[in-house]
Amino acid sequence: MNKADPCTEEEVAQLVNAFYARVHEDPLIGPVFADHITDWPTHLGKMVDFWSASLRGTARFRGNPMAAHNRIAGVSETHFQRWLALFRQTTQSMENQAMRERADELSLRIAQSLWYGYQLNGSPDMPPLTLQRRAFEAGGRS
Repeated sequence: MNKADPCTEEEVAQLVNAFYARVHEDPLIGPVFADHITDWPTHLGKMVDFWSASLRGTARFRGNPMAAHNRIAGVSETHFQRWLALFRQTTQSMENQAMRERADELSLRIAQSLWYGYQLNGSPDMPPLTLQRRAFEAGGRS
């Protein structure tokens, strides 16, 4: 890890795998993911590339997250809030503070962007609602 990187590739892979283990078990968002992802090893590899690009500035990720998420019907703010809460629970278990802070910051911006895009795609005449920070900041604790 060089001084500009907040984390190593191994830490990125650990974050992604730990997070998706939580997603698999979650009764709210687990079924949404299960309905849309048929090849989990490929998806996890893509997510490691995405988070490596986001956290470390690597250029491995290729894809269009907005288009992929806009194809999913029936997603609500509650789903996005749960995603954020699970992500926060996962980052809080990581020892690397710089990574935790950067990943938390990015996850909130990413979720907000995807939620705006999802709303605009589904209801283009209505202004998008803002995700609340409460579930994210509480780390999923109700």
